Amino acid sequence: MPASNQRFLQPQIVAQLATMELRAATVVEGMISGLHRSPVRGLSIEFAEYRRYEPGDEPKRIDWKAYARSDKFYVKEFEDETNMDAHIILDASASMGFGSEGQLTKWQYGGTMAASLAYILQRQKDAVGLVVLDEEIRVEMQAKNTRGHLIQVIGEMERVKPSRQTRLADVLHRVAAKLKRRGMRILISDLLDDPAGVLSALQHLQFGGNDVIVFHTLDSAELRFDFEGPSLFVEPETNAIVPAMAEDVKKHYLDALRAFLDTYSEEMGKANIAYTLIDTSEPLDRALLAFLGQSARMRS
Repeated sequence: MPASNQRFLQPQIVAQLATMELRAATVVEGMISGLHRSPVRGLSIEFAEYRRYEPGDEPKRIDWKAYARSDKFYVKEFEDETNMDAHIILDASASMGFGSEGQLTKWQYGGTMAASLAYILQRQKDAVGLVVLDEEIRVEMQAKNTRGHLIQVIGEMERVKPSRQTRLADVLHRVAAKLKRRGMRILISDLLDDPAGVLSALQHLQFGGNDVIVFHTLDSAELRFDFEGPSLFVEPETNAIVPAMAEDVKKHYLDALRAFLDTYSEEMGKANIAYTLIDTSEPLDRALLAFLGQSARMRS
């Protein structure tokens, strides 16, 4: 991707933009521009408006310009077609409010990512819904495919602030019971809950043939534990303060973190749940490109 486009995907640049809508629009347009200029074939935003040709499709619907670019047959979707329902499930618990100095918080990064995904889904003619949760469901919006609805979805995400404790597993079960229509469920969360309970809830989300995508969103400090000397560690949801020498706890913390991440990665792989670990210090296009690849496989 050209450097000029990549710059606008850097979290520290995105953080300077005033609204979530502006952040999302900047990220998506920067990513699309980079994909269109990239010499790498095989991944493109083009499938936002096209799907693979299948036996039985009318040949007159084949887009020959798309074929010339990719050597693959694509059929243009009609303008009034809606491909599927997609619900974005965004964790707004207090732990998502954490962020290293100078970086987007997990909530800001995850919210920008969610808003960007909503833009992409609406561009693909998909109906987009939203669930925001912590210890309860705070926002619930049914899936629709209109520009006005997209703006409302992004507005709701911007309105919410992370503040309360998490009961991720319990509330995900409630969400799964509420979402009746088959489609895609996209969870953006730091997953700071008992893995066994969360994994059970994610499998509940899969019931009925739903596709589930998880973006495990963590701050770089949580992933690398770059602390030194005497430190005060604050539990974000209870505000409990734990004094410790960083060097004394680093190995234990990193060992526990690795086990935590491995559990999620391995068990979601077994359950056919798409899992991507996101470091909030990395450019935002990584998550979006991962989504495009996962979505394309799910649609094929």
